[in-house]
Amino acid sequence: MSYAGPDFEPPQPRRRRGPLTVALAALVPGALLGWLVYETVGGSGDDGGSGRASVRSSSPAASSAPSDDAKEPSVSPKPTATPSASAPAASGPLKGKVVVIDPGHNPGNFRHASEINRTVDIGTNSKECDTTGTSTNDGYTEAKFTLDVAHRMRTLLQEQGATVKLTQDGDRPFGPCVDERARIGNQAKADAVVSIHADGSGAGNRGFHVILPGAVDAGAADTRAIVGPSRDLGERVAGRFVAVTGSAPSNYIGDGGGLVTRKDLGGLNLSTVPKVFIECGNMRDSKDAALLTSGAWRQKAAQGISEGIVSFLRG
Repeated sequence: MSYAGPDFEPPQPRRRRGPLTVALAALVPGALLGWLVYETVGGSGDDGGSGRASVRSSSPAASSAPSDDAKEPSVSPKPTATPSASAPAASGPLKGKVVVIDPGHNPGNFRHASEINRTVDIGTNSKECDTTGTSTNDGYTEAKFTLDVAHRMRTLLQEQGATVKLTQDGDRPFGPCVDERARIGNQAKADAVVSIHADGSGAGNRGFHVILPGAVDAGAADTRAIVGPSRDLGERVAGRFVAVTGSAPSNYIGDGGGLVTRKDLGGLNLSTVPKVFIECGNMRDSKDAALLTSGAWRQKAAQGISEGIVSFLRG
């Protein structure tokens, strides 16, 4: 997601600190190990420890990635007010658990400027419904990236027995707006919600970060009950993302631990269930873009995020 977008007012970037502190290592042990792997083997690591219990999928889908040119779903001309339905869940450790995956933006948003520019209430203030998202310099869009990762995650989580819902599946002309995205997770009584994004920062800015909800109690927003569990979810997602992808925490947002707390995002402010965002990398940096446009890497990203969710739901 580009920080120029309506649901991301630019935070003031902080100078990155030196080597990860002991406190950060205690927060996300897997992130530190993943960082070392990244520095040693150039970001290609496939395994590692997160400091949290994790459940690795043993299915072929977890170890073999679809090709880069896998077909994307077509966009239906008819909008829908309901999230994409999940296929019947299989038996597995997550049987009875509901996971909502929120693919950031919609491939059709650019055709509906007036609709996505209208403002909606996010509790603390009003913001535009949505944005088009960002893209790589070669035109690979964030909307296409997020939907692809969401599909891969859905497969992995269903194999663990979870019921999985998507906030959109390219099956509506635009949106949903940020307030509806939150509402979908709430109405599903989701046990965990993860919003998938990719950033649009400057060249040389690299790495991922997980965005956690801050404590907000204003208007329609009250996140106080979900701050704790959302942090737990975010730490586990960050730890497994590092371990599986080998990617390093962001070198331009946060303090090097891969976790950032925000109070200005409608998708988090209006959530009543545990929820985090993950910016998987920076689409405007050529090295990160090479990862984000790789089907094999996107499979790793989906697996890392999914393992974090599984770890969170199994405690």
